[in-house]
Amino acid sequence: MVSEKGCAIGIIRGMKTDTFDFYLPDDLIAQFPLANRTDSRMLYVGGTAQHIKDATFRDLPDYMRRGDLLVLNNTRVIKARLSGFKPTGGKVEIMVERLLDVHRAQALIRASHAPAVGSTLSLSDGITAVVEARQQDIYTLRFLHPLPLLELLDRYGRVPLPPYIERTVTNSDESRYQTIFAQESGAVAAPTAGLHFDQAMLDTLRAMGVAIAYITLHVGAGTFQPVRAENIEDHVMHAERYSIPPDTIEAIRACKAGGGRVLAVGTTCLRALEACARAHEGQLIAGQGETNLFITPGYRFQVVDRLLTNFHLPRSTLLMLVSAFAGMDAIQRAYQHAVAARYRFFSYGDAMLLEIQS
Repeated sequence: MVSEKGCAIGIIRGMKTDTFDFYLPDDLIAQFPLANRTDSRMLYVGGTAQHIKDATFRDLPDYMRRGDLLVLNNTRVIKARLSGFKPTGGKVEIMVERLLDVHRAQALIRASHAPAVGSTLSLSDGITAVVEARQQDIYTLRFLHPLPLLELLDRYGRVPLPPYIERTVTNSDESRYQTIFAQESGAVAAPTAGLHFDQAMLDTLRAMGVAIAYITLHVGAGTFQPVRAENIEDHVMHAERYSIPPDTIEAIRACKAGGGRVLAVGTTCLRALEACARAHEGQLIAGQGETNLFITPGYRFQVVDRLLTNFHLPRSTLLMLVSAFAGMDAIQRAYQHAVAARYRFFSYGDAMLLEIQS
């Protein structure tokens, strides 16, 4: 189960956040995707001693075998950024965080002074939005337009590139900051481990006898927030919605029964599967849920055997998650190696393939 602060049972108490800090040169933060999705490098961390090996993403089939299962997140990134003005004329930047219904959303707002509840914001092409409520930094907005909000964002919004990509959004980002299997609209950040796959790679894996299944977890903007508490147990984890279909539950059961390995593509897949298992006393049950599960060293994994992921931000919950999965020493060595070998970091960066620590 998950505690009120979103900390998983098994957390090592008193662990300091600065344990998960590291030096990263700015020029290693990937600002653009590579020419082809599968061009990325891949750092393998596994084996009994969690040894480190340089590889490429195109080598992934060499690390798979018949009977394994690949679990992908089919969430689709929405054009969540909008610009506008307050009634006073001051500029606002809106980042839609979660769709509530066809005309309402929760959002983050950047402005010189916070807009008041009840005020009306003027956006693109005559669109207006009323501030209905505010809870801490999250605003509830009602958009006054006949178009459904999702269609409105698709027409007038901008791709919500992460804050560490310091450039203007280009037309190519609309396709490259989206996986090729994206279907279910609702994320404000891409499940970036999935960005490495093209159709040829998926076809190759299927031909080998690797099964492929999908979950949906709508990634929220909280994924980019560093942990600011001195002790990680004091961090309040953001919540995200997930859905796991019956076919995926059955695929996991078949994989486990046949001696295969479940490879979660991205921390989002891992988090959805582990949250589902915790919510049902170790069982996987198809359906929808919401999780604030905070996976840190000391956590006992119940579903996932292997993890494909990108390199994560210092002091982030995702760095803590991969440290729990592969082991703190292994991840510290892997990140030191990645910096020295000049791997590309974060959303448009390179990949890691991790085996669970034994």
